[in-house]
This record gives sequence, structure tokens and C-alpha cells, in this order.
Amino acid sequence: MARKAGADAAKRGTAQNASATSGANIDKKDKIARLRTLAHDLSNALEGILQASYLLSQSKLDDDPKRWAQLIDTSSQEAARLNREIRQWLRSLGEE
Repeated sequence: MARKAGADAAKRGTAQNASATSGANIDKKDKIARLRTLAHDLSNALEGILQASYLLSQSKLDDDPKRWAQLIDTSSQEAARLNREIRQWLRSLGEE
């Protein structure tokens, strides 16, 4: 009788572990999907900054404002590059 109870408990434990693992995979996929959405939204926000930066660079600016515009352009381009890298990582994580 004790042997059967132990076997039943082991089966329940295995089923619970499988269920937890499956739940963890769904949870991981949900997290990755949420991060991908945020990264996409960040791309949209950065695109507006990059376009405004380009338009600023086309206008006639004095030296100080021109340096600030260059700083905005350089920083926003770096942020866009980092965001592309994050999105690439998230795509590869989603494929696992």
C-alpha cells in the first residue's frame, strides 16, 4: 500500500513539474512578447527624434545650438542602434 501511495505521489509530482515548466514557458513567451512591444514602441519614439534631429541639422544654426543638435543626433542614433540589438536578442529568445 505504501509503495502504491509513493508511486502515485511521484506521478503527481511529475505532472506538477511538467505543468509548471509549461507555465514557465508561456510566462517567458508573454514576457518576451511584452518586451518586443516595448522595444517596438521605443523605435517609434526614437524615429521622431531622429527625424527632428535631421531637420535641425538642415537648418542654419549658430555654433552652440548646432553642437546641441549634433549631440541629440549622435545620442538618438546610438539609442536606435541599442534598440535594434535588443530587438534582435528578443527575436532569438522567442525562437527558442
